[in-house]
Amino acid sequence: MNQGWIGAGKVRARESGDVVEITIDGLTTQAKYYKPLVYEFMRKEWSSRPAWGDYVVEIRMEHVGDPPTLDLDNLAKALLDAIKGYLFHDDAQVARLLVERFEGERERICIRCHPRTARIGAEDAAPGRSGPWRAD
Repeated sequence: MNQGWIGAGKVRARESGDVVEITIDGLTTQAKYYKPLVYEFMRKEWSSRPAWGDYVVEIRMEHVGDPPTLDLDNLAKALLDAIKGYLFHDDAQVARLLVERFEGERERICIRCHPRTARIGAEDAAPGRSGPWRAD
């Protein structure tokens, strides 16, 4: 069962409400590899239209063993360039960006994108502070 996923190759995506998840199987040390790969997938497979407003984008690189020598900032830029125009109009709309790597069960990249809500949740609070962006 595909649980709403589209795509059958290296790139798959699904939409659940306002949240879009994209998974890219496999890793390479070249960030520039991901931009055309994801862009072509979005161009051929994605049917939703981009929206305006602020967005949250989370990018998680899972690796097995030692982490690859891949700069996360370059990875983020390549992936944001690939999804702009499909999930949002411009990457300037990204109000919150989280990029991380961690050891996982398989090598892949997961992207999670959703509109930023007006309500600031606990995950948006500044570290070491007891409320969103303020010290009490």
